[in-house]
Amino acid sequence: MHKRRGDEPGVLASEPALRVIMRRLREIMAAPADGQARLDRIVRQIAGVMVAEVCSIYLKRRDGSLELYASEGLKAEAVHATRLNRNEGLVGRCAEQAKPINEPDAQSHPAFSYRPETGEEAYHSMLAVPVLRAGKVIGVLVVQNHTRREYAEEDIEVLQATAMIVAELLASGGVAGSEAEIELSRSASAVIPGQPLADGIALGHAVLHEPRIVVTTLLAEDPAVEFTRLEAALQRLRDSVDEMLSHERLSGAGEHRDVLEAYRMFAHDRGWHHRLRGAVQDGLTAEAAVERVQNSTRARMLRQIDPFWSERVRDLDDLSYRLLRILAGRADDHGQRANLPDDTILVARTMGPAELLDYDRTKLRGLVVEDGSAQSHVAIVAKALGIAAVGQAHRIVEHVADGEAVIVDSEAGEVHLRPSSDVIAAFQDKVRFRAKRQERFRELRGLPGVTREGQRISLLLNAGMLVDLPQLEESGAEGIGLFRTELQFMLSDRLPRLDRQTEAYKAVLDQAKGCRVVFRTLDIGGDKVLPYLHRVPEENPAMGWRALRMSLDRPGLFRTQVRALLRAHAGRPMALMVPMLTTASEMDAVRVLIDKELHHAHNHGHPVPASLSIGAMLEVPSLLFDLDNVLPKTDFISVGSNDLLQFLFAVDRSSAQVSGRYDVLLHAPLRALRTVFEAGDRHGVPVTVCGEMAGSPLNAMALLALGCRSLSMTAANIGPVKAMVRSLPLSALRDRLPGWLDDPSCNIRVELAAFAKDHDVEV
Repeated sequence: MHKRRGDEPGVLASEPALRVIMRRLREIMAAPADGQARLDRIVRQIAGVMVAEVCSIYLKRRDGSLELYASEGLKAEAVHATRLNRNEGLVGRCAEQAKPINEPDAQSHPAFSYRPETGEEAYHSMLAVPVLRAGKVIGVLVVQNHTRREYAEEDIEVLQATAMIVAELLASGGVAGSEAEIELSRSASAVIPGQPLADGIALGHAVLHEPRIVVTTLLAEDPAVEFTRLEAALQRLRDSVDEMLSHERLSGAGEHRDVLEAYRMFAHDRGWHHRLRGAVQDGLTAEAAVERVQNSTRARMLRQIDPFWSERVRDLDDLSYRLLRILAGRADDHGQRANLPDDTILVARTMGPAELLDYDRTKLRGLVVEDGSAQSHVAIVAKALGIAAVGQAHRIVEHVADGEAVIVDSEAGEVHLRPSSDVIAAFQDKVRFRAKRQERFRELRGLPGVTREGQRISLLLNAGMLVDLPQLEESGAEGIGLFRTELQFMLSDRLPRLDRQTEAYKAVLDQAKGCRVVFRTLDIGGDKVLPYLHRVPEENPAMGWRALRMSLDRPGLFRTQVRALLRAHAGRPMALMVPMLTTASEMDAVRVLIDKELHHAHNHGHPVPASLSIGAMLEVPSLLFDLDNVLPKTDFISVGSNDLLQFLFAVDRSSAQVSGRYDVLLHAPLRALRTVFEAGDRHGVPVTVCGEMAGSPLNAMALLALGCRSLSMTAANIGPVKAMVRSLPLSALRDRLPGWLDDPSCNIRVELAAFAKDHDVEV
């Protein structure tokens, strides 16, 4: 007999209940039976162990509704007949919110949905927990009792542990109807549409990536042993991530480096480690602890609105799978695959940036994933590695087998499966043409960016680390239009001291060899978190306490950085800009702090820059309506096109569901940008455009026609944009653009492409 809690008669104490139910569930899983029979036995066992009058399992259907699949206590005829619409009733609410619902009197709750065929009107208390698989809700597990009472935390733990077993049963395909049908034949040629993630064309053979380790043992025999295993695995995980970041193709700075450093901070996150240890202390094996924490954390992240969390979910999945592989003794599965073909096209449902690096880069040609966007972390790393990648390839894992021929066309956003010989020949010609274009870009390296009429256009480089500086000469850029200073802070385990900052900035200037470098002050916050700085949790970090807002609230941090920059620029011209300016008055506050540092330098005899230009990044849409007040207080402006246009559209560019609504060549964003260039001309303030918009030849055409004369971009985009500039009849395009902007029915993207074709502009 199991001991009962004295104040809650009829409910088993948590620890023995958990052990009993785990033992019985193992017996059910081991016994020969079909999936439905196992579900029926599971609900009977749970009802008995938890002394509940009702135990039911609802499974999610493809249309999002929930079907009653098994029940002990409800009317038998209701099974497979009762279906709840999305978010209907308390069960639907549990599925939608991906968290437990604990109601002492369910029938009195306004969300209660009465279904007479179930006979559940006789029951009052209800506890429902989501059945999670890789963080996604695939069903709901419910217990009910006649008496009105609130279930304890221990009851929730027991039911959640049981839900994990149910999830594994469903994932194994043991329940009829739980697997989707395959829509395409695996023998015929097919084209799967998707979205471009990383530019390129790749021909090769498919290698299916399956990161998941199936956890079969949930309950620990010896918690102390599991704790030791977990600690050893965590240490190996941290070491492997540190080693990964030394990858020679990724040692250079850039957006990919920011992504991987944030990934490393997640791997070292103490909160994650604490939750894992707590799950082991609760009696789970190390593997089950990883899966439980992954599921609960993932579900919580997916409920967040901020785009920051969508990529953190992938990082969490990546780290969790990596940790599971270490625990299972399969840490080197991917990196050491002997049968990896020389022309590997990696195909995956989802993939994190570190998982991609597990594969031999010399054999990788392409990547196809079922999720992802051009701003996803794996896409950024794929770009850095030079791998053609396509995302949003719906259910492609179901349509391709290992070793089959695949073509990844990221220009068109398509994946060709089992292509015919004619299609292969056509793409081979396309690859040869692209190689000739790359050689053409290299030839332009030493030539200036001038249009056909001789209009000079400044093409600048975005950088973030010292190792980026050789790309100045290699790309043919004129200078650095954006140097991100926060990476030095993110790489450090403590706040960098004044002398370290000074030496770092001086080294950048020395490597630039006289080229202009625009340093951006700290852009910390949002998805860039410093572990040694206290941060208040925010529902919307991207629009919260970050960048200049943090610098003005912590003037000591800002002044130390400015002091280091002033010393590094001794006798040399200095250009400094602040990120995420919100109001003109903030520029006054910035200048006051900088003036204090200049006075400090003069008073203490420290050398100062030969000249000082102070600018700001235009990323907040409100500034568009205050340009005449802001521009007189700045020496230059840089348009942060990524954030500005994302905020204008209220669209998360990294979200596959809404990223298609984000188009920089629509009328509204182009009109907004036109006001910036016109204001810059009025006040004599130069305007540069940074971000992805500047690096696309077609988008850059529109910017130049609007009046932009300075673009800052990644090194890889300098060549294509320079080729466009040198072939562009700018005056003819400037004559056309106003008419397109004034015509609401005009498709500006189509018109730009047609203009480029008619005038032999290289795009």
